[in-house]
Amino acid sequence: MKHFFDWFAAEGLAQAHWLILGKGPSFSQFRTRPDVANYRLLSLNHVVREGPVAIAHMIDIDVAFDCADAIEANAGVLVMPWYPHVKNLVGTKTLAQWTAETPSLQRLADAGRLLWYDLSTSKQRHGPGPLVRAAAFSSEAALNLLATAGVKVVRSLGIDGGTSYDGRFADLKDTTRLNNGQPSYNVQFQGFARTIMSTRIDYAPLDLQSPIRVYVGSEEAQMLSVKVLEHSIRRHASMSVEVFPLHRADITFAQPKDPKNWPRTPFSFQRFTIPQLAGHQGRAIYLDSDMLVFRDIRELWTLPFDGADLLAARSADHTARRPQFSVMLLDCERLKWDPASVVESLDSGRLDYERLMYDMALASQVRAGIDPEWNSLEHHEPGRTALLHYTDMSTQPWVYARNRHGRLWMRELLSAVDDGFISVDEIRDHVERQWVRPSLLKQVLAHKERLSPLSGWGWLDDRRFVAPYRNIKRA
Repeated sequence: MKHFFDWFAAEGLAQAHWLILGKGPSFSQFRTRPDVANYRLLSLNHVVREGPVAIAHMIDIDVAFDCADAIEANAGVLVMPWYPHVKNLVGTKTLAQWTAETPSLQRLADAGRLLWYDLSTSKQRHGPGPLVRAAAFSSEAALNLLATAGVKVVRSLGIDGGTSYDGRFADLKDTTRLNNGQPSYNVQFQGFARTIMSTRIDYAPLDLQSPIRVYVGSEEAQMLSVKVLEHSIRRHASMSVEVFPLHRADITFAQPKDPKNWPRTPFSFQRFTIPQLAGHQGRAIYLDSDMLVFRDIRELWTLPFDGADLLAARSADHTARRPQFSVMLLDCERLKWDPASVVESLDSGRLDYERLMYDMALASQVRAGIDPEWNSLEHHEPGRTALLHYTDMSTQPWVYARNRHGRLWMRELLSAVDDGFISVDEIRDHVERQWVRPSLLKQVLAHKERLSPLSGWGWLDDRRFVAPYRNIKRA
């Protein structure tokens, strides 16, 4: 019986683009999308009965029994863990033992069509090859298999979250749907995020624009907070993400004639470059740099525009306060913004700074369609807050050690350092340039989320620190 990774390498399949097929509602598109032909197919569980696939992947031996005829007819190879699950629990019998007892598996093995790998759910390992990780669903193992084998691009249909199956699998809804006790298929996305974060595989559902494009209002002195924000986004994102600090676009604006319309900060007008940077195509997300994400940004990415060309965040207190434009979802095809049009609208008197920045009047249709959980101002509620916004510049955790939610930002920074996403040298450089408080480096070196106010440790250095925001010239 062949090891999956040996077979995959020998066949030279790492350069191919792969499509994982699950039983969720979006599987209905499989027969109608012409771009399916661009991918090698990997089916999960019972999907193999729907037609030919290069790989049929299953964790449970029960499924291999149920689909025995379909596997032999439709699958190039069947891939299973060395210790298959039995009724959703890790089994004690090996795949070799099951094969010796099962004629259909034996025929596959004799033909070189039965492959094995070590799955992390079993404490026992069979070989020295890579350990494939999965927590709750076979989809997690399948994505990990492909990523570990060196595949760069993976798409999916039928891996949708929620609790539903496509109609083709209605006969299974009372027997296999969430029969592992999980509340929904959303749980699998946590495993996807870990795989994407660690391997940088390009993964997304086939029916979604990919990657998620996040543009961050920034300047060079804010790059540490930008990178911590990016790490928090990637750590939870169930599909591929690109994060772009807008100051690196090197797009300049002419100075408006009236000083009342001058930008209040070096990054005030940056957001208006996003449609141009995106080629006036598809969606884009705008965020400020002083934020931290706790949930899958795919939630924000897939919100419906419902006729609007820009979505903004609603106020948390449900008052008549204006929408919050520090978190936005933009329809870049409909928004014809560019630097010249922004300045011209100000110089002609059609707009003033107030309407431009606080009403986003350059957009023809603005809708406050983003839940306030995605722009929680200085407030964090565990399990509910999706995005924490550190709006008070004087107490932001990178310039002030006693922010009441500073430990959350420090936890993300330390995680980013542990992951190699941010280096200690980068932090040291920011301290030397006086872009962040000196005590931050000491905190990182000591791996502390908090500084004790009683110890005095690091406080003397911070007393002489002048945060960059104090040097911002305002009109």
